[in-house]
Amino acid sequence: MSRRHSAEKREVIPDAKFHDIVVTKFMNSIMYEGKKSVAENIVYGAFDIIENKLKADPLPIFKTALDNVAPAIEVRSRRVGGATYQVPVEVRLERRQALAIRWLITAARGRNDKTMVERLSAELMDAANNRGNAVKKREDTHRMAEANRAFSHYRW
Repeated sequence: MSRRHSAEKREVIPDAKFHDIVVTKFMNSIMYEGKKSVAENIVYGAFDIIENKLKADPLPIFKTALDNVAPAIEVRSRRVGGATYQVPVEVRLERRQALAIRWLITAARGRNDKTMVERLSAELMDAANNRGNAVKKREDTHRMAEANRAFSHYRW
């Protein structure tokens, strides 16, 4: 890691349909090999399925799912005198969002539905209802941080 400059944040353009920056970030995380239109079809298709099933606007459901998955606290490795401790630290807002997006996509890819559109819509609905693998991942992270609370004085 360079000590001279911090990485510059790139400007993310809001998506075409919902005019939301978070949806664009989500789309970019789903994207493989620069195939933006495929990622767009997956996200918008999942939103359409959510809209048809729940008869509600999919954007608030998406936001709720992200909030339910985002971790408040995580553990970081800290080396002190030859021993490595898992030190619980609070998660910055940007990292919370990035982790939530990553965990949702990983959980959706791990599901057994037929298409990625179905997997993603099911995982988003589960996460909005505090169920699913992405929420379980957050619970595990919080549990690990709670278990290592004794080492919180090593925080830097």
